Amino acid sequence: MKVDLTITHGNTLYYPIVEEDISLEWDRKNTPGKLRFKVVKDDVLSCQEGDAVKLSVDGTDMFYGYIFTKSRSGQSPYLIEITAYDQLRYFKNKNTYAYENKKANEVVQMLAEDFRLKTGQLDDTEHVIPFRSEPDTTLFDIVQNALDETLQATTKLYVLYDDVGKLMLKNIENMKLNLILDVDTIGDYSYSSTIDSMTYNQIKITFDNKNTGAREIYIAKDSANINRWGLLQYTDKVENAVNGAAKAEAFLKLYNSKTRTLSISDALGDKRVRGGSSVIVKLALGDINIQSYLVVEKVTHKFKQEQHLMDLRLRGGSFVS
Repeated sequence: MKVDLTITHGNTLYYPIVEEDISLEWDRKNTPGKLRFKVVKDDVLSCQEGDAVKLSVDGTDMFYGYIFTKSRSGQSPYLIEITAYDQLRYFKNKNTYAYENKKANEVVQMLAEDFRLKTGQLDDTEHVIPFRSEPDTTLFDIVQNALDETLQATTKLYVLYDDVGKLMLKNIENMKLNLILDVDTIGDYSYSSTIDSMTYNQIKITFDNKNTGAREIYIAKDSANINRWGLLQYTDKVENAVNGAAKAEAFLKLYNSKTRTLSISDALGDKRVRGGSSVIVKLALGDINIQSYLVVEKVTHKFKQEQHLMDLRLRGGSFVS
């Protein structure tokens, strides 16, 4: 494995001496890609906040971003720890917008143009949002609100990410990889199951009928799981009585199961894996055996001594992050 890391300062391109390991973190949503590494400060290297950083592995570019933080200690004054972020770091900016008749991909394009960010492929999200007001809101939240509306209207989920200096918006169904994670390709896993959070076996939905002055109640429940776990109730309101029973049944289907979490450490590295990717997981976890696609909620790529490993947090089905 050949790892190349470069820093561009002004018109000068540096290939710094990198000490220890390099880590690259990608989340599925609302977080910029983060690259962390340590370099030796010699008489040649000069770098400052705002300088461009690029990481390539075996000839494939994986990251392009900018230095945001430098730090060092008195014990190692010639060793600089650097944190760089990709373009999504600028989506922490706040602004006020009011837009109408735009699709989510058009919202991303609008923000990119206003903040001078580069775009790549932005999938057509199809759903047109009639109007939305976003007062003093982060760009991350503006996009997420548009994507949430799109999800409700189309049931399609999209992932916004930076691909080596270009903003991408992709349907998550098109981010599946033919990658299998099993006992032969991972170092370890951490699995837990609980009914202590996000598990409900009775859903109570209320509607305040202004015409009659009465409160209408819609309940969906699983008597078997109530006997097994005790009564775990979730309550909510609706503005339209027509949606009451349907919402209760939908929430029961969603929450009437154990809540599971799964993280994997030291898996064999794959350059294609990022937040939003789906990978095939085959593991016997004790109370369940899993053999299905799970979504990568977060991945940390670790490069050390010509070795590429990954830590992943996964979700899908009854698995939450």
